Amino acid sequence: MSEDTQKKVISIASTLIASQLASRLAGKLLAEPETESRRVRDDAKEALVKAVFSLVSTIIASIIIRQFLAKRWGA
Repeated sequence: MSEDTQKKVISIASTLIASQLASRLAGKLLAEPETESRRVRDDAKEALVKAVFSLVSTIIASIIIRQFLAKRWGA
């Protein structure tokens, strides 16, 4: 697998994982106030949770793909 293809796979996998996990976790950790009563603090918390999950899932996807490729091609 070329490096460009590898980067695309990592990006797609991490985006999917991050969006699913962040949505679920944000829903559980952050109380969803009514839209009218949402404050900047609520938006900041949600953004932080999603950013952390995006970063973590990118790292995990990268590790998984690199291990898979190392086993497959013995690199």
